Amino acid sequence: MLHERIVGDELEPILRKVQAGERLSFDDGVLLYRTKNLAGVGHLANIVRERKHGAKTYYVRNQHINYTNICNKFCKFCSFYAKKGGPAPYEMSLDEVRMALRKHKDEPITEIHSVGGINPRLPYSYYMDLLRVMKEERPGVHVKAFTAVEIAEIARVGKVSMEQALRDLIEAGLDSLPGGGIEILSDRVHEELFGRKLRGEEWLEVARIAAKLGLKQYATMLYGHIETDEERVDHLIQLRELQDETKHFLCMTPLSFHPENTELEEVPHPTGDDDLRNIAVSRLMLDNFDHIKSFWIMNSPAVTQVALWYGADDADGTVFEYEITYEDGDFGNKSQALHPANMVAMIREAGRIPVERDSHYNEIVRDEEPSLPPQRIPLPMARA
Repeated sequence: MLHERIVGDELEPILRKVQAGERLSFDDGVLLYRTKNLAGVGHLANIVRERKHGAKTYYVRNQHINYTNICNKFCKFCSFYAKKGGPAPYEMSLDEVRMALRKHKDEPITEIHSVGGINPRLPYSYYMDLLRVMKEERPGVHVKAFTAVEIAEIARVGKVSMEQALRDLIEAGLDSLPGGGIEILSDRVHEELFGRKLRGEEWLEVARIAAKLGLKQYATMLYGHIETDEERVDHLIQLRELQDETKHFLCMTPLSFHPENTELEEVPHPTGDDDLRNIAVSRLMLDNFDHIKSFWIMNSPAVTQVALWYGADDADGTVFEYEITYEDGDFGNKSQALHPANMVAMIREAGRIPVERDSHYNEIVRDEEPSLPPQRIPLPMARA
């Protein structure tokens, strides 16, 4: 049989589980990370991907707003926060947020993704006003904002519970939560790399509160720093167990760590194997997640195209500007964008069917397919 030839004897027991729709174990996850048969892992993930979505690949027209890079957490893996020799500190005023949104007012975006550093100078009212400005400038747009770490800071500065902070944010315009802030659910890695941020159990509790209030959420895992294969699998299983409990996660995005301009510059850069394997293993372990995303900014468009055959069914979106990672210390270059026509072409070139979506994965049908402007916008180059 074709399946058996591709996966080989080592992965055949996992193939049987995948074919039967059975949940994979911790040991299965570790084997998927350690086998040299990457093609076999990808084949298994593609079985699940096509069972759920066929050839469809989703994308969204979105805009990122990173409202401040001032942060008091000093995570060792971060190149975003303001520091000596790094990006200059900034704090967007509400007028500057309006200007950033108006810059792309002619683009029919459906989602604003907004996160920032933990800036203790920002008052409680700033976060509420930030959401209101977004809704005023782009009525009807879905606002996905504030990691669990930001929610904890907002509650602290407002001297309210995290549940009350979330209620206030929802009233001001918050529609869903992104998945960052925990990086990887490991006490060891937490102490070593980001000890000032929420602990794993605190991050999970914020997620439970969000689910209680009806907020949907996205999940992530930062890989490629100091974590072990076992810690990766444990992270995925903890997310899977929480999803069993809350059923509020929409999508999982494995995020590759880029060491440039961080305190971990000696760590090797991510490889295509890293990116494809983490996407594939996420697809296989997270049987109760509908969607797995390949974030093209971190993985590159080329790797994302391959990832659409390794378990990913979502290629993210147009983005416009992104400041969490920078290439080669170029802190002045914030423009990282794909025109919708480029996104459609990228997906089609990979042999998949592009489907525009909203933030809840409802399909959007437009009268005309996106076309390139007179000045062609090239695909970004792959990272080193």
